[in-house]
Amino acid sequence: MMASGTEAAPPPTAGSRFGSLSIRNLVKEYSPGKPVLKDISLEFNCSDLVAIIGPSGTGKSTLIRCVNRLVEPTSGAILLDGTDLVSLRGKALRHARRNIGMVFQEYNLVERLTVMENLLTGRLGYTSAFNAWLRRFSSDDIARAFDMLDVVGLRDFANQRADALSGGQRQRVGIARAVMQQPALILADEPTSSLDPKTSVEIMELLQRIAQAQNIPVIVNMHDVELAKRFARRIIGMANGYVVYDGAPDGLTDAILQQVYGGESWLQ
Repeated sequence: MMASGTEAAPPPTAGSRFGSLSIRNLVKEYSPGKPVLKDISLEFNCSDLVAIIGPSGTGKSTLIRCVNRLVEPTSGAILLDGTDLVSLRGKALRHARRNIGMVFQEYNLVERLTVMENLLTGRLGYTSAFNAWLRRFSSDDIARAFDMLDVVGLRDFANQRADALSGGQRQRVGIARAVMQQPALILADEPTSSLDPKTSVEIMELLQRIAQAQNIPVIVNMHDVELAKRFARRIIGMANGYVVYDGAPDGLTDAILQQVYGGESWLQ
């Protein structure tokens, strides 16, 4: 299944990978003249868990996906450690994406592969196409994958196929795969929306723990306001394509939540 054959990058020194993420005047239009994101400017310069909240259709997922260029911005700049991701193409973009781990709502695992094989796909950006085709990874990468399985509590599932896992276990694999990239930043697009309340708390605890222990900032797009207030150090509230709140969880008053979500009855 796997063999040594590539030289793994050394593990990052704490604090060495991440400098800053700067989003400047970001606009995204899916249809001309109908922006989903309207002149968004945000700065991220520390290793914390940040939650982005807001109603469906307000642009939360679009914002996350513009950062890693899964969605093409219409205008504006997205600077990761000073490099404008919007301007990158081809090999330069692929290289930059190695620094951005992504956790998906629906996990995006390769169902027929084992848990270990799915984790090692997080190293594909660091190995040749030939070795990737052969599923040939270095001994350091394999050792790091086992370490990550310990972190997410799935050591005993290394050889289990992904399609045999529960939803919570799949999301743990997705998180571990993102960390295997040794990223400068992790983006999580509604990572708990398909999970039950208990498992949602466990996943947020895991993301928070990784942000702190690995010194990797995590930006989470989510619907659950109470979960965001419990785990995030900073909350960004969006409404109608704009940022209407950016601050600490304890500043998220009912009045601000009404501005974010509209109406009052849902607060009762």
